[in-house]
Amino acid sequence: MIVTERLILRPAEPRDRAALHAMWADARVMADLGPVKDEAASDAAIARHAGYRTEHGLGFGTVERRDSGDLIGFCGLKPGAPTTPIRGELEIGWMLAHAAWGQGYAQEAAAAWLDWAWSHRDEPRVVAITAAANAASQRLMMRLGMHRLAAGDFDHPDFAADDARRATVTYAIDRPR
Repeated sequence: MIVTERLILRPAEPRDRAALHAMWADARVMADLGPVKDEAASDAAIARHAGYRTEHGLGFGTVERRDSGDLIGFCGLKPGAPTTPIRGELEIGWMLAHAAWGQGYAQEAAAAWLDWAWSHRDEPRVVAITAAANAASQRLMMRLGMHRLAAGDFDHPDFAADDARRATVTYAIDRPR
């Protein structure tokens, strides 16, 4: 568990299912991330990240507001997908409920995870990917100190050839010296 000024970052628990399902079912939240998910697909995503935690000691978890206990997101670190150019790298990512957008929560959570990575992992950098059209995530990556990798653009294999989200960009941040 990681505690920040406003947030608690922790592994997902059964009590989190409804809030996570609602985020994955919200077309606004998923607009740049992928197709909306039904409950079965949401449960599979939760299980996949629990598996990362078991196998690799990391995985996305919940973002909970300290003041209210509301679950407002899903954020963390995971191994880069084996079907992408970032396979084998340490990847950071985030997803926030629409009501939590624009309040600095994603930056606060991601910065805490980066601090955790530098203290608990030995990778030389952390990477993040997003749809080329996802300007909001790219702005957040830059605020975190990440830089776009010139050779990091690729077509994400999880999206159809005619899906605008297929064009993907990669950002990275090097381990502080």
